[in-house]
Amino acid sequence: MEEMILILDFGSQYTQLIARKVREIHVYCEIKPFNAVKELPENVKGVILSGSPASVNDPDAPVPALELWRGKVPVLGVCYGAQYLAHSLGGKVQSSPSREYGRARLSYIDSGSRLMQGVDLQSQVWMSHGDTIVGMPGSFRKICSTDSVEFAGFKIEGEETYGIQFHPEVHHSEQGVRMLSNFVRDICGCKGEWTSESFIEATVRDLREKLGDDKVILGLSGGVDSTVAAYLLNRAIGKNLYGIFVDTGLLRKDEFESVMTSCQQIGINVIGVKAGPIFYEKLKGVTDPEKKRKIIGATFIEVFDAEAQKLKDVKWLGQGTIYPDVIESAPVKGPSATIKSHHNVGGLPERMNLKIVEPLRFLFKDEVREVGGKLGVPHDLLYRHPFPGPGLGIRILGDITEEKVRILQEVDAIFLKNLRKAGWYHKCWQALSVLLPVRSVGVMGDERTYENCVALRAVTSVDGMTADWVHLPYDLLAETSSEIINKVRGVNRVVYDISSKPPATIEWE
Repeated sequence: MEEMILILDFGSQYTQLIARKVREIHVYCEIKPFNAVKELPENVKGVILSGSPASVNDPDAPVPALELWRGKVPVLGVCYGAQYLAHSLGGKVQSSPSREYGRARLSYIDSGSRLMQGVDLQSQVWMSHGDTIVGMPGSFRKICSTDSVEFAGFKIEGEETYGIQFHPEVHHSEQGVRMLSNFVRDICGCKGEWTSESFIEATVRDLREKLGDDKVILGLSGGVDSTVAAYLLNRAIGKNLYGIFVDTGLLRKDEFESVMTSCQQIGINVIGVKAGPIFYEKLKGVTDPEKKRKIIGATFIEVFDAEAQKLKDVKWLGQGTIYPDVIESAPVKGPSATIKSHHNVGGLPERMNLKIVEPLRFLFKDEVREVGGKLGVPHDLLYRHPFPGPGLGIRILGDITEEKVRILQEVDAIFLKNLRKAGWYHKCWQALSVLLPVRSVGVMGDERTYENCVALRAVTSVDGMTADWVHLPYDLLAETSSEIINKVRGVNRVVYDISSKPPATIEWE
């Protein structure tokens, strides 16, 4: 059984970041809501208590079952986790005179502390809390301080239980990864053998055992997650995997052919369904963005289901669900209200009476890409920009027609080609083109034109929650605009979107 660090989530915005940093140390970890763990699994080598927006003095403050793990495995409390450890054992936690947020430096370090080994005096840490520990129980020993926080870190005497009031997982804590490594590798004794290769080996073995000779269908989208899931399932069960790739008529130019070729090259049984006319008919005259999304999602399910019914004795539906999807579906305060149904082919398992298999459900996006690279997924597929489930349907403002799709596909292809040629594609988190419901006057070849306007957009981001527009070189924009107007029939004006998120969104609909 693989060694594991258990991370208990109290609602901190940084909880996923703790997990990612632990995995960068090659130690497997899982995040669970603080109230979801009723017993300590045998393979857990240590427990990390996350931060929280709550105060330990709130009447409804999160209360973990410390008796399940304290004294049995090493424990590290981070921010709220540290304050709860102190509070629950008789220490005093109270509101800070001023909220402690931002950079601080360690003014004292206990050089004998295992957690602080290799951490330098004056090392920068990141504070983010409204409360602070002002009195520690007698069994607690101070292991670090900042100028404004005396008890920035502590250890409970006689046991491997620690607490720190700053966030070692964030980039601004200069030696935070060293502290986390000290905890999971030295204190918890984890070997650090969890790699993309070991994940592939274990997952293929488990899939073969779980699926046996059963048939699996997988909805391919051309995106990173479904592609890597296909490669992984193909390695495990080969001919018993059937990929279904629905061409909604709203894909990028030549996307259908490139995905089909990529899958066929490694021997995946892939079924391509050209369903553009069906989608265009259902979308005729529809202009409301939410209605378009719902129609595209529902039509996708109908087409996918009809194709899947042609396959006999299928027992499983494969999905490219990844770990952030799993975490967000079981947050601290209960299940989330919405599910990304189009992404995960929502409704199909119940409709088709299928069991679900999600080979990537414990991986973050960067880990999915790393695994995909080891499996031989082409680089261009792995590092492509995000593309929405409804496709170009939400990049054509107003009603959708086949001619509008043709125009936008050509514009999009030119924009992305020029970004790649100029070395800017991988500097952007996402780049896209939007066909506006606007026509303007132009002059082409001494003739007056009255044609469409398109907007180009390129943003930088980490996770899509916030984004800033990319300052593309004027020469690149000028070249791209000229090529679009000269080559794409129906366009005579190009604009560049310089809005950030917030207040704008990345997509226009």
